Amino acid sequence: MKKPPTILLTGGAGFIGSHTCAELLHHGYELIVVDNFANSTPRVFPRVERLTGRHIDAIYDVDIRDRHALSAVFDRHSVDAVVHFAARKAVGESMQLPVEYYDTNIGGTTSLLRAMQEHRVHRLVFSSSCSIYGDAGRGPLDETTPARPTNPYAASKWACEQVLADVCRRCPQFTVLCLRYFNPVGAHPSGLLGEVPRGTPGNLVPYVAQVADGRRDRLSVFGADYDTPDGTAIRDYLHVMDTAEAHRVALEHLADGPGMHVFNLGVGAGRTVLEVIAAFEAACGSPIPYQVVPRRPGDVTELVADPTAVERAWGWRATRGLADMCQDAWRFQQHNPHGYAGRAQQRAYQGATP
Repeated sequence: MKKPPTILLTGGAGFIGSHTCAELLHHGYELIVVDNFANSTPRVFPRVERLTGRHIDAIYDVDIRDRHALSAVFDRHSVDAVVHFAARKAVGESMQLPVEYYDTNIGGTTSLLRAMQEHRVHRLVFSSSCSIYGDAGRGPLDETTPARPTNPYAASKWACEQVLADVCRRCPQFTVLCLRYFNPVGAHPSGLLGEVPRGTPGNLVPYVAQVADGRRDRLSVFGADYDTPDGTAIRDYLHVMDTAEAHRVALEHLADGPGMHVFNLGVGAGRTVLEVIAAFEAACGSPIPYQVVPRRPGDVTELVADPTAVERAWGWRATRGLADMCQDAWRFQQHNPHGYAGRAQQRAYQGATP
């Protein structure tokens, strides 16, 4: 019987990372997780294992910029491919902490690539972002749209893509699938996994969920003077379960051919902030108080995906709608008002360092 592939996930305790862990375990993969838990918690892993009935092979408390510690992880395991999530990810915060964003996102990626090269691991799925398109104008954006990053977070992701493209040109044995996400939201339908930001949420849906649950008084809507139907910014929202599924499909297509291949992940339709609020009100059955405040630096009017390339290449497309996203996010919030510090934790996490 053929041994299932072993996948190393950086940032596997995070929002998208944890849902991808569950998706991959459910489909028989063996997993190694590396995370420094700067914006996540190891308490998520017992929930992942409870959902799937399987164990993660190893979990390491390691910052991927620590090349010695990261190399030791590769020494201990025979890794077939890497899924690279580990990064800082908040647009607003990146405007205040540009050096930290470049250091973590670019420095972490180059450190990972060095470790992969040293251990002859040449297959990578990279977590990129639609934010690299910046203020590209109205309408769906395809993968040929020029990059126009408007904030340090987006610029760091674009720089990582350039590094990866250069590596693939220099090292033809490398295969990199670069996935540009358009606003993943929602939660696992079980209510066991979801988005648990530390401190004040930097993204719309988890903030709305906390307002609906009474943890916060009201939502701040950043700008109502955009050139959109209701004046608020438009984004393409993608269910996190669709996002996780796309990573599993990407791993299945790493053997398609060497080089770097870029794909948008999105629904292909935009929703305004006020439309998302209305959908969440329908999910929770109560009004969401909000106030309009000035725009945030670095934000753009509209970001909507043209996802036809990934459907054409892999036969994959997102299937869950905004109602599903809001209902699942609300279910998680109701079941976990204080995040992962609840009853679903079944076994203590034993931190491991190489």
